[in-house]
Amino acid sequence: MSSLVWNEKYSVNIREIDEQHKKLLALVGNLHQAMLQGKGKEALGKILDGLVAYTASHFAAEERLMKAHGYPEYEEHRVIHTKMTQKVLDVQKQYHQGKVNITLDTMKFLEDWVAKHIMGTDKKYGPFLNSKGVV
Repeated sequence: MSSLVWNEKYSVNIREIDEQHKKLLALVGNLHQAMLQGKGKEALGKILDGLVAYTASHFAAEERLMKAHGYPEYEEHRVIHTKMTQKVLDVQKQYHQGKVNITLDTMKFLEDWVAKHIMGTDKKYGPFLNSKGVV
């Protein structure tokens, strides 16, 4: 079982974003479960593809909110999203090329990638957007 299970410590106090974060954590958990169950490359590839696609739409939603409300660290956050997206796209590409397997190390990277971003970078914009009436 993935170590990433939603609890309130991940909340940024914005309903839309919290729901997206719940889904993101579940997707990483699904990938981890599939890996532990020895699912085939195709099944793992589809889950990884879904995670990559959902991450892109989630980052876009966060960025729209930040930009619409004049979040002062918007540009820095956008750059972090770009770097994170590139990292996960690299994992996806290498996986589909047969250069990397979904291993415990890969799962640890993905879990840390999601958790650290939510707990660090995302937690910063919550109070600002809350002060603008976003809940």
